[in-house]
Amino acid sequence: MDAKEAVLKALKDAGKPLRPGDIAEAAGLDKEVVSKAIKELKKEEKIDSPKRCFYGIPE
Repeated sequence: MDAKEAVLKALKDAGKPLRPGDIAEAAGLDKEVVSKAIKELKKEEKIDSPKRCFYGIPE
């Protein structure tokens, strides 16, 4: 499983928007890796940011 898949899985499992640190903890990844994955996933429109510094899966 790559970093983007791990981030998506962590967000799906949480069922609510999370901060990057929480995503890193849930996915067992480094914060830098998570930040890079978040940036790519936002560009692909697979995740969004409902409020500042929180990321979730669009409904």
